[in-house]
Amino acid sequence: MARNAWSGQRLPHPPGRRRIFGDIERDADPTTPTQNLLRRCEGLPELVEFKAFRERFVFVMSARLCAQVCDDATFDKALPPAILALRRFSGDALFTAFTEEPAWALAHDLLAPAFTKPAMRGYHDTMNAVAGDLVARWSAATGPVDVPGDLTRMTLETIGRTAFGHSFGTFAAQQTDPYVEAMVTLLTESGRAAGLSTLPGGQLITRRPRERARSAYDTQVRITEGIIADRMRTGGQREEGEDLLGRMLFHAHERTGERLDRRNVVNQVLTFLTAGHETTSGAVTFALWHLANDPEVMARSQAEADALLGPDPTARPTFELVPKFRYLRRVLDEALRLWPTAPAFGRSPRQPTQIAGYTMTPQDWLMVFLPAVHRDPAVWGPHPDRFDPDNFLPERVRARPAHSYLPFGTGARACIGRQFALHEAVLVLARLVHRFDLTRDPAYTLRVSERLTLMPTGFTLTARERVPASAT
Repeated sequence: MARNAWSGQRLPHPPGRRRIFGDIERDADPTTPTQNLLRRCEGLPELVEFKAFRERFVFVMSARLCAQVCDDATFDKALPPAILALRRFSGDALFTAFTEEPAWALAHDLLAPAFTKPAMRGYHDTMNAVAGDLVARWSAATGPVDVPGDLTRMTLETIGRTAFGHSFGTFAAQQTDPYVEAMVTLLTESGRAAGLSTLPGGQLITRRPRERARSAYDTQVRITEGIIADRMRTGGQREEGEDLLGRMLFHAHERTGERLDRRNVVNQVLTFLTAGHETTSGAVTFALWHLANDPEVMARSQAEADALLGPDPTARPTFELVPKFRYLRRVLDEALRLWPTAPAFGRSPRQPTQIAGYTMTPQDWLMVFLPAVHRDPAVWGPHPDRFDPDNFLPERVRARPAHSYLPFGTGARACIGRQFALHEAVLVLARLVHRFDLTRDPAYTLRVSERLTLMPTGFTLTARERVPASAT
């Protein structure tokens, strides 16, 4: 993608711009750009430009402009530098493809049925089984539990078994799974390369992080090829029914007869394994952080879980029961409002367009900065930083303008696995608050790591078995 020129127009930017460094603050942590920008949101215009060395980033900061750029008739998904860096490896997979690429439409049409309600029903028992492994791990713990680490193990195992028929054995292994290690390295090093490429001489200084990213990608490919080879040997038959891998390997497009080629299947598997577990584990971790810091919200959540699951602490929610955890769903939605695990998405116009008084061409791109949109006082009131699950009461949701809450993206390029992630997250939260009293370390202050997604780091809880109240 060409430089983000915006036809040479001068857009509003924060005060204090420096000649070489642009709008990078002198004391800013380069590993936390989302949080750096979030701290500077107040008082900024709804369309704002940030320069980082040679690269120009333009951000939408309001729900009003977000609604404009989310119109699929006039705007389409754009791939900003961090996604382009990942595209070097994942090619035209669903997340990193351009919309006009044939592989995107083919994969989307083939895989959409894997996220219908009947398909979700088929995944439910596996989700419950893996959540049971997590509960057992926390029950056996003799000290504080590693919340982000354990939830990442759980969501990776869930997506591996439900979507690809493969168990990573994440709760049996004592060490971090090689796939997870490679995934973290790929996301970290490709992101680092994207950031360093904005520096003068960037192509030279990005060589090492690109090499480390390539090595990590090769490791992921080897693991993925092994998963595919195992499935090919079985002829695609699974007792649990059709899954994502089966659809990719053995199905053709019902209208055109086209099939995904082998390289694209590998890249799709990598994309789903990565995006399909890291975003969900982050969302549940943030929800648990807020629950542990708000005794009233925790009490209401536990009361709902007790009412629906009853006095048996080992009870598992049925498929039909999960949507009835309405308060826990509001807790999750509110956590995603304040901490959208995928904090931004790119958009470009299909033809020259006016936005906030500036002309934008199809060669230009901007980022919808969700932490700001989700805190827009015009939508969320005078205290938008306050954690309040009642923001998602049905009457409040109906009263809000469209496109003011978008943790899963927008339009045709929104996250295809949204319902999968929400079902798993609510199921897990229900089982955890029903089984345990969860206490945080009072000395801990929330720290958030940033790759392509946001994730609390160093966050532990003490999980003590509780006696659920009798069902009412």
